[in-house]
Amino acid sequence: RDGGRHIGAMDLSFMDQPFGFRDDEEEVLGGGLDMLDSARPDQLGPERALMPPMGAVKDHMKIVHGTTTLGFKYKDGVVIAVDSRASAGAYIASQNVKKVIEINDFLLGTMAGGAADCQFWQRYLGMRCRLFELNHKERISVAAASKLLQNILYGYRGYGLSIGTMIAGWDHKGPGLYYCDSEGTRLTGNLFSVGSGSLFAYGILDSGYSYDMTYDQAVELGRRAIYHATHNDAYSGGTVRVYHIDGKGWRRISETDSTQLHYHYNNNQA
Repeated sequence: RDGGRHIGAMDLSFMDQPFGFRDDEEEVLGGGLDMLDSARPDQLGPERALMPPMGAVKDHMKIVHGTTTLGFKYKDGVVIAVDSRASAGAYIASQNVKKVIEINDFLLGTMAGGAADCQFWQRYLGMRCRLFELNHKERISVAAASKLLQNILYGYRGYGLSIGTMIAGWDHKGPGLYYCDSEGTRLTGNLFSVGSGSLFAYGILDSGYSYDMTYDQAVELGRRAIYHATHNDAYSGGTVRVYHIDGKGWRRISETDSTQLHYHYNNNQA
């Protein structure tokens, strides 16, 4: 008692466990904390009551990725061709995405999957390749660069990364092409296509690819394959970009709007 007023001690023990339950509350929930998502909101704290079940969150965050990228080796080098559309589910997020990452003067990487994941890890790969060059006084090989990326992605399996990339370049062994993804996969081959429109691109590549092609034939094949993917796949579109890699390094050959290519190929057929 102080001056006629009652002063009582306030119990602040609840702050140690803001979402703790009394014994009788846990019995009502029929399993305690494991049943929080199915419990009645009036039995939970205000913050927890406003949260939707985790299953609904995962479904809401599930984004449909869409793109078309391709690469193939032939006798004079490597051709890389990509589109430029970024999609977020059913929405077109951008028509001007640069899906080729320039790792160094002789190495290129492509983007398929999550744009942020691909850009971040391939730029990190560029830094690692530069450090290799400074330490060893020679340029890193295509195989070693792809192996570096595979080791990184393998260590992050199960963390939600979404990456499907090709590492293409030229080294002392000639042209090199590798496929790497966020599951730790690493494959080498003469021809790859990655993305939602890859089936349409493969249809053109399988019918027109030959290792003994000329330069002009190779560039035209890559351009035409990406165009057909943009025409048939709603998640691909925008600008068709074509790159070429040989003993002098990579070069950007062309950037053509897919609509212009549509009229070009259809007029030629007519």
